[in-house]
Amino acid sequence: MHRLLAMNIDGTVLQSNGKLQKSVKEAVDYVQNKGVQVTLFTSRNFIYAKRIAKALKIDSLIVAHHGAFIASSVEQPLFVKRLEENIVYDLVRFLESFTCHIRIVHEKYSVSNKPLQQKGLTGRAVIDTTSFSVYNHQFVQNLSEYVFGENIEPTHMEVVFTNKLEAEEAQVAIRGMFYEVDTYQYGNQLIILPNSVSKLSGLLYAGDYFDIPLQDMVAIGSGMDDLDVIEAVGLGVAMGNAPTTVKAAANWVTRSNNQHGVAYMVREHFRKQQPLDFIEKLNSMK
Repeated sequence: MHRLLAMNIDGTVLQSNGKLQKSVKEAVDYVQNKGVQVTLFTSRNFIYAKRIAKALKIDSLIVAHHGAFIASSVEQPLFVKRLEENIVYDLVRFLESFTCHIRIVHEKYSVSNKPLQQKGLTGRAVIDTTSFSVYNHQFVQNLSEYVFGENIEPTHMEVVFTNKLEAEEAQVAIRGMFYEVDTYQYGNQLIILPNSVSKLSGLLYAGDYFDIPLQDMVAIGSGMDDLDVIEAVGLGVAMGNAPTTVKAAANWVTRSNNQHGVAYMVREHFRKQQPLDFIEKLNSMK
C-alpha cells in the first residue's frame, strides 16, 4: 500500500516543450481520489513549483529548492535551510576567478552575474532562464559587490561552467575550503547547498510531517539528482527519458514525459490499490 506519490517537475510532469499534459492532471486527480497524498520534489524555485502544483490541483507541501525549502505557502515555510551570508560572499569571490555563470537563489528572487558573451560560450555557460516568468530575477555587473551590500541568505547556488573539468576543479576546491556546504556536480554544473540538504532529505521531512515512511512512497523522477530518492522509496520510478543510471536504479521504468509516462504508471500501479479510507476501515474491523 502506497500512501504518498512524489513527482519531479522537469522531465517528469512536464513535456520536453515545458507544457503540462492533460493526462498528468487526470492521473493526479485519480490518485488523490484514492486518498493518496501527492507532492512535488524539485530543484526549481518554490514560486514556479507552486504554479505547477496549482495547475495539477495539488494542495500539499512542496519540496523545492533541491530540498532546502519545504512549504505550501511561500510566506509560511515548514522547513527552510539557508547558506550564511558570509559563506555566500566568500563563495562568490572564489567562483568569480572562473569563467562561469553564478546564480544565487532565494525563495522569492534570484540574482546572478551577467550572462557570458564570449564567442561560443553563451549557450553552454548560461543558466536556463525559462523559470523566471513568475519569479523575480536580476542580473548584476559585479555579483560579489552586490552580495556584500545586500546580505543575502539564499537556499542554494547554481553555477554553470564552460566545461566539466572546470566544474570538477571548483568542486574539489570548495569541498576543501567550505565545510558548511555540500556540492553536487552534474556535467558542467555545480549545485551548492547547505549541509545535509537534498531532495531526499526534503522528502524525508515531508514524510515525517504526514507520518508516511519512505517505504510507503512512490517517487517518479528523470534526472541524476532524483537518483537517491528513487533508490530510497518503496517504489522508485524512472521516466523513459531518464539517464541509463537512473533507469538501472529504479523499480519501474515508465514511458517518457512526451509519451504520457506519469499517467501510464499511475493508472497501472494505483488501479490495484483500494482507496485508503476503505483499507483503514477493513483494518479497524480485524
